Amino acid sequence: MMKIKLFLTDVDGVLTDGSMYYTESGDELKRFHTHDGMAFELLRNAGIKTGIVTSENTQIVARRAAKIKADYLFQGKRDGGKLTAAEQICAEMDITMAEVAYIGDDINCLELLKAVGLPACPANAVSMIKNIPNIILLKTKGGEGAVREFVDMILKNHTNRYENH
Repeated sequence: MMKIKLFLTDVDGVLTDGSMYYTESGDELKRFHTHDGMAFELLRNAGIKTGIVTSENTQIVARRAAKIKADYLFQGKRDGGKLTAAEQICAEMDITMAEVAYIGDDINCLELLKAVGLPACPANAVSMIKNIPNIILLKTKGGEGAVREFVDMILKNHTNRYENH
C-alpha cells in the first residue's frame, strides 16, 4: 500500500450519525464526535493533509471544518462532484488518488470510494458501499468515532512503515 498523503471524509453519516435535527424556527443542528475532531489533529501532526467533501452546503459544516482545521472543504458536491473535488486536490498537491484515504457511507460516495487508494465506511453504511471490493468496513458507526477508528488504522500503518526501515 502506498503512503497516504491526503485524508478525506464525508459529513452526514460519517462525521455525524446522519440524523437531521431542526428547531421550530428552522435552524438545522448536527452532532459531531470529539474523537473524530482529534483524528484531524493526529493526521495534521503526522503531516497528512485533510479535507471534507460533502453534498450538503451548510454553515455548520464550514464551522466544523474551521474548528478541526481541515486543509480543504468542498460543499455542495453532487453527481460526481466529490470525485472531481478529490482530483482537484490531488492535482494541487501533486499526488495520485492511490495516496488518498476516504471514508463515506452512501451512494453519493460510491465513485470516490472506488477511486481512492484506501476506502473505508462506517459500520452503518448502506449495503452498496459495504460491498465495494477492498473497502475497510469499520466497527464504529458514523457520528460515533468512525473517522477516529479509520485514522488510528492509517496512523498505525504510517508509523509501522517507518519503524521497519
